[in-house]
Amino acid sequence: MERSVKRLMKDREKRREENIGKYIEQLSDESTPYRLRAAEALGECADARAVEPLIAALADRENEVRWVAAQALGRLHDARAVEPLLLLLEDRDRWARRGAAWSLGEIGDPRAVEPLLGLLGDRKKDVRAAAAEALGKLRDRRAAGTLSTALEDEEEPEVRTAIRRALREITGEAGF
Repeated sequence: MERSVKRLMKDREKRREENIGKYIEQLSDESTPYRLRAAEALGECADARAVEPLIAALADRENEVRWVAAQALGRLHDARAVEPLLLLLEDRDRWARRGAAWSLGEIGDPRAVEPLLGLLGDRKKDVRAAAAEALGKLRDRRAAGTLSTALEDEEEPEVRTAIRRALREITGEAGF
């Protein structure tokens, strides 16, 4: 019985390895749905080999692929993705900017603080909210002043809520 369990585990690991390789290949496929599914699956695989191919996918011609690849990188929590995600914060597509902001919060690297503060002035409210949430996850005191100013100027309730939550995370004060 013990031998069959070992064999099953070995077979399972072999299939996992094959699947990761296939997903990495599919990131370059002509089919957008294949690229999307591959990026999503690689984000769930928790394998460091997925990081570089996902970073390359941040330059995909399709906005949705860039967004999903950014989120996948956030799930992998690998610092190699920080610089490429910082560049994605300037993408023309709001979903890409939003995904990059979320991922930078997940990775938790302090290099993201200043660029995320810049997104608090983005024209899209969901990007502003994602930036505030990411800043809250980073818990860097440098963000508190800018977040407080943004709270005073912000009219959108959903963004105001995200800013308040971030300020509570950073300062530990319940008054926000």
